[in-house]
Amino acid sequence: MERELMAFFNRPIDLGTLFDDLAERDRSTGVHVSRPLDIAPHLGADLEISDLADLVGEAAGWLAAAGVRRGDRVAIVKRNHWDYVLLSCAAARIGAVPASLSAHLAPDVLEILLKRLEPALLVTDKALAAVADLAWQAPRTLVIDGTADGLLSLDDVRGWAAPPVHRPAPDDPLAVVHTSGTTGVPKLVVHSTRTLLRRLAGFEAHRWPLLGSRPDDVVGSAISFAHGRALAWTASVLWLGPAKLLAVSAPGWDEAGPFLARHRPTTLEALPATYVRWQRRALGEGNPFERVRLFISTFDAMHPPTVRTFLGATRHRRPVWMQGWGQSETGPLTFRLLTRKAMADGDERHPTTRDLGRPVPTRTRLRVVDRETLRPVRRGASGLVVCRTKALCLGYVGEQERWLGKRLGQWWHTGDVGALSRTGRVRFVDRETDTIPGASCVELEDVIDDRLPGVLECVILGVPGRPSVPVVVTDDGGLDQDAWRRAVADLPELADPVVLTWEQVPRTGTGKVRRTALRELLGEVPDTYGTGRWT
Repeated sequence: MERELMAFFNRPIDLGTLFDDLAERDRSTGVHVSRPLDIAPHLGADLEISDLADLVGEAAGWLAAAGVRRGDRVAIVKRNHWDYVLLSCAAARIGAVPASLSAHLAPDVLEILLKRLEPALLVTDKALAAVADLAWQAPRTLVIDGTADGLLSLDDVRGWAAPPVHRPAPDDPLAVVHTSGTTGVPKLVVHSTRTLLRRLAGFEAHRWPLLGSRPDDVVGSAISFAHGRALAWTASVLWLGPAKLLAVSAPGWDEAGPFLARHRPTTLEALPATYVRWQRRALGEGNPFERVRLFISTFDAMHPPTVRTFLGATRHRRPVWMQGWGQSETGPLTFRLLTRKAMADGDERHPTTRDLGRPVPTRTRLRVVDRETLRPVRRGASGLVVCRTKALCLGYVGEQERWLGKRLGQWWHTGDVGALSRTGRVRFVDRETDTIPGASCVELEDVIDDRLPGVLECVILGVPGRPSVPVVVTDDGGLDQDAWRRAVADLPELADPVVLTWEQVPRTGTGKVRRTALRELLGEVPDTYGTGRWT
C-alpha cells in the first residue's frame, strides 16, 4: 500500500509547465473566475486549459523582458485573484522563484518582507502602486493593469519570447509563500517541487473516497490566492479533471453570490472567515450551496455553528465537512470528516471542531512534548505539538536561524498546544502564544459562538493578572448583555465584553484575527501568558 501511495506522491507535476502538461493530457476542465483575470481581462471569466497554457507562456515572456533571469526572485503583490497562480507558473517556467505576498499586508510589513526577499522584479497593480511606495525595494517594478510613472507596464514587455522551459531539481527552491502573520511580521516560507507539488499536491491528486474530485464535480475555492495553498489546490484539482474549477477572488456577496449561484459548486473550500461571512446566505431555500457534497476548511479553527449551518444548507443526503489542520511550513498534518450527526449537539463544552482528527496517513507523525523540557508527555496530557513530515519547507528567507530554532532533531515545532488521545486523535487547545491558565481560548470562543446566534465571532485575549478579555464581533456592534451573562455563567471568569463590528477587527489576508494588532487597538498590554518562542 505504501509503495502505491508513493507513486501518487511522485506524479509528474511541475509548476512552470503545469498547464502545458494538463493540455497535453487533454484535460477538459472549464476554469471559471468570479471576475476576469487582472493580467488578461480580455479573456473574460470563462477559460480553457489551452488558453491558460498560452497565457502562462506569454507571461513568462513578460518577466524575461523585465530582466528576470534563472534563480532570481519575483515578488508578486496585488489584489486577490487566482492569477497569482498563473504568474507563479510563469516565473517558475523560466527558472525564477515566485514569492507571493498578500496585498492585505500593511505597507511597513511589505517593506520588511521585500527587503528580505531582494527580488529582481516586483509585480504589482495600480492600486497598490498608488498607496504604497514599494517600487524602490526592487530594481524594476511591473504594473499589470495599467501605467504608473517610472514603472514598467505590460505594454512595455509584450511580445518578448520566453526563454526555454526550465524544470528545477526536485529539492531546489521553487516558490516562496508567507505565513498569516497573526502575531507580527509573517515568515517567508521556501518550498521545493518535492515538498509543495510532489508531497502536497501529489497526495491530493488522487481520487480518494469522498475527498477526491470526480469527473462531474464543480470544485470551488474562495481563499487567499497569495497563499501556498492556491498552488497545491490548483495543481491537484486540475490533475483530477473535474467538470469545472471555480475561483472566487473576493468574499463580498455582490461578486461571490451571483457567481456561486450561476455555477452551483459540488465541493467548496473557503477561508473560515469567509464561511462566517456567508453563513447567513446559507439559510433558507435557493442558497447556492444546495449541491455541495464536500465542504473543506483549512487556515484556522472553525466554530461549530458555522459548520452546522452549511451542512444543513445542502440537499445532498450525506454531506461531509473536511477540516484540515496544518501550517504553511508543513501543509496538512491532520484531517477530520464532520457530519450532520457529529455536529448535532450544541451549547456544550465538548471538543467538536477542536477534535482535529488523526494524522494524514503515511506522511505525518505527531508527538506532544512538555513546554519546558521538550520531553514527550503521556497520552491525553496537553503540551507542544511537534510533527515529522517529508513535506516540511526548506526554511525561512532572511530568518534561517529562526527556522532552525524550531527544529528538534527530525521533529518540527508547530507552535500549537494540544493533546494526543490513546487512539491518536489530536485535540487542539490554543496557539502557544495565546494560552491562558486553566482553560482554552478556542474552547471558550466555540461555546460563546454556539450559545449566542447573533455573534459572528468571539476572540479571547489573555491578559496576565486580570480576567481574559472577550472581543465579540456582531453585525451592528451591539450585544444583548442579559444573553451574554447567561451564556458565560458557567465559564471561567471573563472581563466585560468588548463589542466590535467585522470591519473594526484587524485581519490577515486569510481572514485570521491579528491578535497583536487587536491588543494594540484596544489599548491592552502586549504581554501574554505564552512565550511566543515557537511562532
